[in-house]
Amino acid sequence: MNASLLTAAHRSLPFGTKVLVTNKRNGKSVIVRINDRGPFIRGRVLDVSKAAAQDIGMVSSGTAQVCYQIVDAGSQKVAGKGIKEDNG
Repeated sequence: MNASLLTAAHRSLPFGTKVLVTNKRNGKSVIVRINDRGPFIRGRVLDVSKAAAQDIGMVSSGTAQVCYQIVDAGSQKVAGKGIKEDNG
């Protein structure tokens, strides 16, 4: 995973899916593209690149509670396109 790109890992979303990720603590948002599988730590839903983490102000904390919403699934059908919350 290239840390300078706005990308993220998710267990099941199709590669290329664009997701709006919002840090619940500060309201900052970024759009990332799913390009990897993971995270493999229980309770975590997304693993964002360092560039994306910088954009939403979570580099120093390492983790954050976020909301995410699929904004472009490309030609893939994705179940549950609503807003999700990650409390981990």
